[in-house]
Amino acid sequence: MSQIRILPEILSNKIAAGEVVERPASVVKELLENSLDAESTKVVVEIEKGGRSLIRVSDNGIGMPPDDALLSIERYATSKIYKNEDLFSIQTLGFRGEALPSIASVSRFFLITRHREADTGLELLMAGGKIQKVTEIGAPVGTQVTVRQLFFNTPARRKFLKGIQTEMGHIADVVAAMALGRPGVQFKLVHNQKLLKNWVAVSNPEDRVIHVLGPELKKGLITVQHDDGYAQLEGWLSSPTVTRKTSRGMHIYINGRAARDRVIQHALFEGYAGRLVKGQFPMGVLFIRVPFDRVDVNVHPAKNEVRFSDQKRVHDTVRSAVAHALQQVDSQKWGRRFPQENMLFIKEKPKTYQKTGTWTASPQQEAKKTSAPLLKTASSPSDPPPIGILPNRPGPQTTAVKPADGNGFSKQEPDQTSLWDQTRFSDLKVIGQYQDIYIVCESNQDLILLDQHAAHERILYEKLKQSRKVTAASQGLLIPETIDLNYREAKILEKFLPELATLGFEIEPFGGDTFAIKSVPTVLGEREIKTLVVEMVEKWIEDGSGDAVEKAIDDSIKLMACHGSIRANQRLTDMEIKVMLEQLDACENPSNCPHGRPTWIKLDKAFFEKAFKRIV
Repeated sequence: MSQIRILPEILSNKIAAGEVVERPASVVKELLENSLDAESTKVVVEIEKGGRSLIRVSDNGIGMPPDDALLSIERYATSKIYKNEDLFSIQTLGFRGEALPSIASVSRFFLITRHREADTGLELLMAGGKIQKVTEIGAPVGTQVTVRQLFFNTPARRKFLKGIQTEMGHIADVVAAMALGRPGVQFKLVHNQKLLKNWVAVSNPEDRVIHVLGPELKKGLITVQHDDGYAQLEGWLSSPTVTRKTSRGMHIYINGRAARDRVIQHALFEGYAGRLVKGQFPMGVLFIRVPFDRVDVNVHPAKNEVRFSDQKRVHDTVRSAVAHALQQVDSQKWGRRFPQENMLFIKEKPKTYQKTGTWTASPQQEAKKTSAPLLKTASSPSDPPPIGILPNRPGPQTTAVKPADGNGFSKQEPDQTSLWDQTRFSDLKVIGQYQDIYIVCESNQDLILLDQHAAHERILYEKLKQSRKVTAASQGLLIPETIDLNYREAKILEKFLPELATLGFEIEPFGGDTFAIKSVPTVLGEREIKTLVVEMVEKWIEDGSGDAVEKAIDDSIKLMACHGSIRANQRLTDMEIKVMLEQLDACENPSNCPHGRPTWIKLDKAFFEKAFKRIV
């Protein structure tokens, strides 16, 4: 008996839905693409309970005649391609004819449409892929698709949906991406009958970029324009002083289609070469147009990836166009006094804020405005108390020594082998600093090197962890700082405001997706607070820890410790080094920073004697 069978149409549609409809945001994306292909100038997206209960997309496009409406819910029925050549020269967002039948197979599906040349419209009702009702009705020109109870007949898939705010965040990201790609179209987003976004149509795409990505881009937005006959580029990118810690703020469109493409992204970052440090990402929008037959958009079920026929050419074009745009801005800023290749890219000085409090800056702090607060001793009454002072605890444990190679050098980098014959950091003899980065100490016959940033980061991390048991000390800002986020970021930040308050933050909603920062933890001193808050939110989104409170807060504490700790190239006094060593003794894990980097390494006497050939 044959083991191979033809799948029933309903089951095959559900399988297709599994590829096309991953979550409510996938439905919104497919429906928006159909609306834009239908020449709509206004699109309204209505959501209830993060898309679990309702997804409705209404547009004022050309609509569909009754016969086309009935065909649209059949698999592989499309108006976008007719022959083999069309598949390799796609000029529309949708083309496969899978979206509507796939969505209808896993939901209660309602379609109302009226063609612009028809007097009446058509209403179509489906449940689980089966037609329930077809009726002629009065309707405005355009199309309205309503999706209720998504995955009602596939409970295994429904249980994988995240929380309402998480799913709504993904939907908001999809609508924002569509709005960036079509500035001439009005987009409205409504959740639980509350208007969240209303991006009106604009004639200048730059206005839409600022409206969607935030007003911080308005200052220093860089225009990219290029046309070599093969590739056309147009875009608006942030200056090197406005960056994020992830690439989420960078949107790429290829022939009008939002796409994730590593080649383009790599080329864009190379265009910024020499202007961004590792871990910084620009923001902005970049539109790329190449001949339709030179790019394949049919390489991913969700249509969010592409493949170029001449990948290197596109990469090099993007890189050079972005680099040229940045150089033009530099030339305007500095004039023609310096050759382009020798121009200096000076990092903007961090803004300092006057804070309220009971103490004044010490002379050392006055001399180092842009550095982190130094470690202090309790003998300075006008200074804040020492940061990170904890009860005395036993010193770190010892481990085995790694063997050296035949030349006397360790086969790996020097690491945290057995500590020293004393058991406390405070027992070490301080020799000084190397390059104002590493603290050099001696323990009898061993040389101990400490990374001052990593060590202080560990101290602050454990101090902040303990401070959660009682509200951490904070400093009020004389003038509150406002911060603008997108919908997804704003909802996640709002969720964690009570937890952040225990760390010393006072942040309040300020209308819409804007927040006011009124107080900050004392340990952060003069650091850029807005940057830190954005980094925390991005970290929660990137790691998927937005639904896990403890992990999200631990991530935040790590970032706070990193931002608040002393930096490289910062000179410390002997007393400050001594206080740091004492505080390391009090740490639970003094040997590693919160991110896992070692805080110290040991070089024993045998290492130097073998290196200098005193012994063989």
